[in-house]
Amino acid sequence: MNTRRRQQLLQSVTPLLAEGEQVEATSLAKVGSVSVKRRVLTTALVGALTAGTVIATVQPRPMYWALTDRRLMFFDASTTTGRPGKLLMALPRELVAAAPVKKALLGLGLQTVLSVHGEEQGLKLTFPPAYKAAGRDLASRLAVTAG
Repeated sequence: MNTRRRQQLLQSVTPLLAEGEQVEATSLAKVGSVSVKRRVLTTALVGALTAGTVIATVQPRPMYWALTDRRLMFFDASTTTGRPGKLLMALPRELVAAAPVKKALLGLGLQTVLSVHGEEQGLKLTFPPAYKAAGRDLASRLAVTAG
């Protein structure tokens, strides 16, 4: 993430920090997953409505994340300006564990799944090629869970 975006993210995070809480790492990831069924249906629907002149794809939602010594926070990255948007979720760090990172996006990116204590379903994070190092860093700073 470039310096300007990192500073903008830190400006969004800072007012939300508890006294003494420190930011350890920040970056961007695509959060969640999209089923094959939904991808096919979206592509077919848009193709039919536009007589094949437009192709649409659906992807997991991009989010900025900030890891503090107490929490993992996610901010909207889908804003029209590209600036970090509103806080979407904050997870207590002691309740989050990460599966070992593995290759994603045809081997170019990385992927991990966060387990949140008390939740049945994990939270899939995909790190595009430019953010692979940040993905490894995040996973290494969290507790480890079986992949």
